Amino acid sequence: MTEYYGYFKAFHIVGFVSWFAGLFYLVRMFVYHAEADEKPEALRADWKRQFTLMQWRVYKMIATPALVITWFCGLSMLTLNPALLQQGWMHVKLTLLILLTGYHFYCRHIILLQERHQDHKSSFHYRLLNELPTLFLVAIVLLAVMRDLLDFAKLFAGILVFGAALFLAVKAYKRRRERR
Repeated sequence: MTEYYGYFKAFHIVGFVSWFAGLFYLVRMFVYHAEADEKPEALRADWKRQFTLMQWRVYKMIATPALVITWFCGLSMLTLNPALLQQGWMHVKLTLLILLTGYHFYCRHIILLQERHQDHKSSFHYRLLNELPTLFLVAIVLLAVMRDLLDFAKLFAGILVFGAALFLAVKAYKRRRERR
């Protein structure tokens, strides 16, 4: 069975790349859905209906299958190499993956709220929410590549600084858009 480890690893990478692509695109559509409120009344309902359709397609046909592939292949690798579970970086990575999975299901909740016209959050809120997977991606990749060479406290501090920089960039973008 260990001869399949490389295949599980390859499909794990394909899975998480697809999962992140789906999450990035999905939350970007939340931004557009929220901005549809600024459109003329005649267009608003059709645009929101179209965004909801697109959101469900991305969620059900890209993001969720990619989540399953990522978890299945990752757990398969852990089954084939259980020694990984003895390493501290793996515990942090699994914790981040559990949180990312929670984010994934939170996105489903947002689709439902937008579909029912019960979501009143701004496009700026969703622009900020769209940066959250970036933080997960950076942390998870650094953990997987650097492993035990990485000081977890420095990683956490670096992610916080990176997150603050993203927040400031999004705020600057918002100010620039409002000036136009």
